[in-house]
Amino acid sequence: MSASILTAVGSGGIVGFMLGLLGGGGSILATPLLLYVVGVTQPHIAIGTGALAVSVNAFANFTSHAIKGHVWWRCAAVFSALGVVGALAGSSLGKAMDGDRLIFLFGILMVVVGVLMLKSRKPASAECRPVDLRMCLVTAAVALAAGAASGFFGIGGGFLIVPGLMLATGMPMINAIGTSLLSVGVFGLATALNYAASGLVDWLLAVEFIGGGIVGGVLGMLLATRLSAYKNILNRLFAALVLVVAAYILYRNWGTFWTG
Repeated sequence: MSASILTAVGSGGIVGFMLGLLGGGGSILATPLLLYVVGVTQPHIAIGTGALAVSVNAFANFTSHAIKGHVWWRCAAVFSALGVVGALAGSSLGKAMDGDRLIFLFGILMVVVGVLMLKSRKPASAECRPVDLRMCLVTAAVALAAGAASGFFGIGGGFLIVPGLMLATGMPMINAIGTSLLSVGVFGLATALNYAASGLVDWLLAVEFIGGGIVGGVLGMLLATRLSAYKNILNRLFAALVLVVAAYILYRNWGTFWTG
């Protein structure tokens, strides 16, 4: 097995392992790993290929949540359908932007995600709200915004979708997580197909990356039960890793962003 295949499979394994261990967030490392470990030279190809990997991981996790009955199907379908519009618009805007500047903005996004993950999570109370015009408008706005962010950066966007669903509908967190995964998968697939239409997806690399992610995900889930008591510590350690990677991205692309 060549070194390039090993780095692709290994990087995918890291993302899958983090997803299996922590239940989310790991996908944000896909693009940096593809750029700085695997050695993809074009940021847009890294984003397009990473979006495909994010989509496959999301659909795999969605299946397990659906089997357990955690998905609110009508809400998932409506949210996904609306969000695809945002994802296509966001990914089209991302493709048109200079790659180095886009990666710099991705670094800023990682800082935001890392800071949010460092904050301790309080148990969320569920207050189901009536299906009225206000709920529909809020849900539509959140879906479009989350889809646009997902498409623009080639990320899953679960950190936006889960609280957005809870805010708009009042669904419990476990249902918001399960329901959001359909949207994450659909947004990632829409982004990947949009990038693929411009030749910006490396299909062989995606297969290698996804293959590693499947193995890593299984290992992460097996370890998650043993380390469940340390979940908050693991989340904070991962948040610190995200912030370190973000700092490296900003350092690498600082001059390019301002000079163009």
